[in-house]
Amino acid sequence: MPREMKFAGMDTKLPLSALLSQVLVAFTIELDNEFEHQMPHRTTSGTAAGSRHGPWLASLAMWSNFMQYVVEEGSPLRELAGQVRMVNVPGLERWGYITVTPDPADTRPKPPRRDWVVRPTRGGRKAQNVWRPLDGEIEQRWQARFGNDEIVKLRESLQTVRLQIGAALPHYLPVVAHEMFAVIPHLESRAPADPDGGVVSRLDLSALLSQVLLAFAIEFEQESKLSLPISANVLRVLNEKGERVGDLPRMAGVSKEAISMSTGLLEKRGYIAIEPDPASSRGKMARLIAKGLDAQAAYRRRLGVIDERWRSRFGRGDIGNLRESLECLVDEPAAQQSLLFQALEPYSEGWRATVRKPETLPHYPIVLHRGGFPDGS
Repeated sequence: MPREMKFAGMDTKLPLSALLSQVLVAFTIELDNEFEHQMPHRTTSGTAAGSRHGPWLASLAMWSNFMQYVVEEGSPLRELAGQVRMVNVPGLERWGYITVTPDPADTRPKPPRRDWVVRPTRGGRKAQNVWRPLDGEIEQRWQARFGNDEIVKLRESLQTVRLQIGAALPHYLPVVAHEMFAVIPHLESRAPADPDGGVVSRLDLSALLSQVLLAFAIEFEQESKLSLPISANVLRVLNEKGERVGDLPRMAGVSKEAISMSTGLLEKRGYIAIEPDPASSRGKMARLIAKGLDAQAAYRRRLGVIDERWRSRFGRGDIGNLRESLECLVDEPAAQQSLLFQALEPYSEGWRATVRKPETLPHYPIVLHRGGFPDGS
């Protein structure tokens, strides 16, 4: 069963948001590893370090929330406005996936940028072809790993809750802003680009996980002064005595950059104190002060309140089925012994093979602007 962690008003050891998050991150890492393996690309480490072939390596977040909507003939940026607000479009230009240029048919001397046309580059089209089938392929791997019935039950339970949520939500979590709140733009109904001209109607498993998790985060943040990513990853692991700031990425399962952003905000707002580490001349310690202790307790209570609210709104049986399906995947007290952690095993030539393997998965993915890797890399 999942790692021991009691929350007021909840009869499980991990909150629903953490279960959704850990499954989503494991799925995404496995998909990202496969994309890296198949796609000619550039990056700073691994065998592609210094390569001039292909675009810079990017993640599932960029495909799900933007690249799958970019068509070869081009679309005005204004038609992709909702998608633009959720990803790093300048990054996608710089990394070699798209071009954004004035429309040759527009005769105005200086047309506004919103009327410029976005098109995939040659490398971007290659990336689209590699990305398009991967979600289904990883889902098939999971069926083989965890059992077909378990993954079918997970998909069905996610679909049941997703249909009741009803709101238009992106296919992946958006890139976080400074305070990391889930700011979702108005999204028009838009079918992903299909090279065969058909209608793509079946949501990918990653999209189902993302949308249910995002709905939970939005509800949490409507009642909280701190975002769920900061609360779930940083506020959760801190205490009154203090933890070494350098240990927080390992403890939370997110990146140094995400930790730096989070601790900076928490210190500025008076939730934590950052002090010299007495055991290290250069190290720093982060500890909760009174306001932070209150916020940590409020975070835990709020998880229980929303869990109970979802049971009442969506049905105890439906939420129970979803929780049971997720717990079947997050199944070991020690994360590295879990079958879920098999998803984190990189190809030997991949950049993840050159860095330290994570010891835990985050309680909420922090998707940053550098390509959107949810494990923070």
